[in-house]
Amino acid sequence: MKYPCSGVILSGGLNTRMGGKNKALLSPGGQTIMDRLYNTLRGSFDEVLLVTNNPLQYLSWDLTIVTDLFPIRSSLAGIHAGLFYASAPHAFITACDMPFLKTELIRALLAELEPKWDVIMPVTGKGNEPLCAIYSKRCIKPIECQLKNEDPKIANFFTKVRVKEIPEARLRSADPHLISFFNINTPKDLAGSEKMLREQG
Repeated sequence: MKYPCSGVILSGGLNTRMGGKNKALLSPGGQTIMDRLYNTLRGSFDEVLLVTNNPLQYLSWDLTIVTDLFPIRSSLAGIHAGLFYASAPHAFITACDMPFLKTELIRALLAELEPKWDVIMPVTGKGNEPLCAIYSKRCIKPIECQLKNEDPKIANFFTKVRVKEIPEARLRSADPHLISFFNINTPKDLAGSEKMLREQG
């Protein structure tokens, strides 16, 4: 099933903890994280965009490639660009280092989507998961104001929009072990992802 929402992958970090390696192109289990995310998102969205400042690395994928509009290197600038270029009124945003994002979780979040909400925010025991969430285009203006003030903290614009928090119990009904939120930042995380894949099967 397709939804009136765009899918957006953010790939803009410095990857310092991975020794400068592009995390999107890491291959846990022999498949790049980018391939995993692309295949997952195109099953739920008519439009898939990639926000990156290194577009030449992604010409192999059939998606729309866009770049940040603000020169502040931050996830918030990536969210802004994704929303700015998305065709749909909402966009599901994910980071490029989350290899186990589940379609079931995406659809659980989409099921909570109503026109009145500006942000559909998963909340786990670790806190908000802003890089696996849905944002409305109405977030663009408050994000722009924040970026102009050089404030990169995503949560700081939430007081200016309508946020619906999705509690962990509801998230676990779609993703029992919450593996969708596992991200790879370090070589240790990469090794952990390989172990998870071996245990799965």
